[in-house]
Amino acid sequence: MAREIDLTQWQSELVDAFRWGEQERARSLVMTLREAQPRRVHGVLEQMLQSPDGKVRQAAVFALGELGGPTSAKRLEQQLLLEESRGNSDASSVVQVITQALSQIESASSRATLVRRLNRLAAGAPEGSDVDDVVYALWRKRHPELIPAVRGALKRISLPASEGLRALLRLLENSPQELRVWIEDGSVPVEQKTKALTVLDEAVPEELEPVIPSFIFLAGSMIEMASTKKGQERRFCDRLFTLLLLHRERLLSALPSNARIILREVARRMIAAPETVRIIKAATLLGYVGRREDVGLLAEHKPRDEVLGRVYEEAAEVLRKFPHA
Repeated sequence: MAREIDLTQWQSELVDAFRWGEQERARSLVMTLREAQPRRVHGVLEQMLQSPDGKVRQAAVFALGELGGPTSAKRLEQQLLLEESRGNSDASSVVQVITQALSQIESASSRATLVRRLNRLAAGAPEGSDVDDVVYALWRKRHPELIPAVRGALKRISLPASEGLRALLRLLENSPQELRVWIEDGSVPVEQKTKALTVLDEAVPEELEPVIPSFIFLAGSMIEMASTKKGQERRFCDRLFTLLLLHRERLLSALPSNARIILREVARRMIAAPETVRIIKAATLLGYVGRREDVGLLAEHKPRDEVLGRVYEEAAEVLRKFPHA
């Protein structure tokens, strides 16, 4: 016998969990309702999608993404068109969540919906952030069939809004060897390589893991500039650290020894950099690629801020457990 759920309370809890970024809690709530009342779950979410409150609609969209399947994909496309027609900031926030939800649904129809969204953006004068949302979703859906659509959109969307699309096309079209040559090419602007790192945040497929050391070697070649002033070199290092930490279990353990050595030195230089350019996440990264003797460096440059200082302390605690070199 299916247990009864207070739907008003359930909706309130789902919205609250999504609002505060508690995705595991939100996901658990969706699964609980699906298991307890499978015939009612879509009806409950449909009611939420009619709400004038954007936060409620966002939570419902998240739930549809978790449920997945063709029914959810079709309903999300309908809601996408409706939110686009509203054209206000509240609707834009819902569109962003719909785009993310579609990227999670395993179906050709959701990929086609994202392409249609890209084409509608290309027909106007889109904001770079709107284009990037679609770029990240399409990278999660990466498929050779996307290449013509991305090329077509690139012809209609000008820089800087098209930067993400250019990075997406590069990642879709190029082999790992071609990407390594591109990363090492000094004539290619650093900004383009930084954007490629940002797209890879969404997913690093196994075949592209051998490319990661090339990004690290590039950071090593730019560290003098990156550690002394704010600029594209520093931003590149920041995005590299972000990517490595997002996928730390796979990427850091797979690094060859020469890449680990360079990465350690890059992290050390950014930890010791002036406060105006210092990258705090370098301390966390050093906890993975550093050595016991790096504890002193962390102590010397620990920020006075209690929260930031704790990042350095936690990294030092990890390194103290390492054997002496």
